[in-house]
Amino acid sequence: MADSSWGNQTTVTEFILLGFGDLPDLQILLFLLFLVIYMATVAGNSLVMVLIVTDQHFHTPMYFFLENLSCLETCYTSTILPRILVSLLTGDRTISVSGCITQMYFFGGLVGTECSLLAVMSYDRYLAICKPLHYSALMNTRFCVQLAAGTWINGFFAVTIFIFFMSQSVFCGLNEIDHFYCDPVPLIKFSCADTHLIILLDFMFSFIFTLPPFLLTLTSYVCIISTILRIPSTTGRQKTFSTCSSHLIVVTIFYGTIMIVYMLPKRDTLRALKKVLSLCYTVLTPLVNPLIYSLRNREVREALSKAFSQYVAFKKTCRDS
Repeated sequence: MADSSWGNQTTVTEFILLGFGDLPDLQILLFLLFLVIYMATVAGNSLVMVLIVTDQHFHTPMYFFLENLSCLETCYTSTILPRILVSLLTGDRTISVSGCITQMYFFGGLVGTECSLLAVMSYDRYLAICKPLHYSALMNTRFCVQLAAGTWINGFFAVTIFIFFMSQSVFCGLNEIDHFYCDPVPLIKFSCADTHLIILLDFMFSFIFTLPPFLLTLTSYVCIISTILRIPSTTGRQKTFSTCSSHLIVVTIFYGTIMIVYMLPKRDTLRALKKVLSLCYTVLTPLVNPLIYSLRNREVREALSKAFSQYVAFKKTCRDS
């Protein structure tokens, strides 16, 4: 039932995503920047997926989870950046209520999935480094598929429950969201109905999908670092740490910025800072994922070099014929 304190305020049918509208002189520059980032993100993650699927050397648990992460990052950035690009190019910052809730659904589901998937990847590295003799038996194909499927199912199942109750809300009063995507916090404030259950679900799911995966990831890397430090050979330590350091970088950027954003006080003076930090886990992480895993991984670099050489040879053969 609508809260009577809202009186006769008009029901909201669309929201205005303020985004970067307070920087009118930088709209074209921001459009070009985000366009390059989006193209690089999609191309990089797609290349990683194609490479893992086509090269038999990458049919291992670590690269199977990396393939899932690349697929997730491609979908993840596609829920945010295209809308930003349209807004910057046309100046139209409006989005319908249903469009906003749809974006929130996919964004929330993919964030929950990524939190779980990063924890699974850290557990995989823990078994590979700390339990090498049992690794093959524990991380068999069936178990890997179950873990990957579980991350996707749990992420979207939880957000489906939240969105079901959110979609029942009627919004009235203000309709300006000072963000570049549909954040649930202002939408809850705009609801005319009793939001206690929605607030509880938002808190509960945010807690479940961030703290336990983060603690599991942290514990895994404490064990990994402890094991690496016990390796007598300096070369062996460097080689082993390089295997998981790329994952640690992605995890640090993703979890670090999310926790800072949600731990900062809800003050108007910090809105701009929160918006900038939000770019790190919505835009930066999907971009650096393929860069880190390709540039810091010798096997991937060699496979890319081999594939490029084969492509050049094929093109040369086609021209000669």
